[in-house]
Amino acid sequence: MQKRLIVNHQLLEIMVMRLCHQLIENHGDFSDSVIIGLQPRGRQVAQRIQSTLKAILGTTVPTGYLDTTFHRDDFRRRETPLAANATHIDFLIEGKKVILADDVLYTGRSVRAAMDAMISFGRPANVELLVLIDRLYSRHLPIEPTYVGRRVNSLQSQRVLVEWQGSDTQEDNIWLVTKIEE
Repeated sequence: MQKRLIVNHQLLEIMVMRLCHQLIENHGDFSDSVIIGLQPRGRQVAQRIQSTLKAILGTTVPTGYLDTTFHRDDFRRRETPLAANATHIDFLIEGKKVILADDVLYTGRSVRAAMDAMISFGRPANVELLVLIDRLYSRHLPIEPTYVGRRVNSLQSQRVLVEWQGSDTQEDNIWLVTKIEE
């Protein structure tokens, strides 16, 4: 496996700050807006955006996370069953501007599943997509992000790995990972 650093911790911090300022330009005081992270990896993105917005605005934007397991179009196509993640949305999304947050946009299928799952919580006025990484030329569905940290050209055999500071790693980083065949 070969890893190439594409966004270091300092650049990731700048990207998150830029994304937050773009959100502020479009959502003002967030009185009619909410953030929903796509489980599992969009949860960290949503939490980071929420905490940065709180530092800038001084108010807490309602933030939750959504599991899309049973709404995926490949749910029954796997040999082993998918394990569901938790959903936590303790606010109404009816008539709200919803910002879906995820780490990497690849085929668009997870976003489609999220939109299906989200309807169970009400009909939003507007839905936008925020991603840290947009993998170009890989879409299976006509889904494009509203807010993008960085666009990356990558091969289908590669994957993007977002690491958040914690027990496994010392710093936030984003890597492009290539599997080396022997």
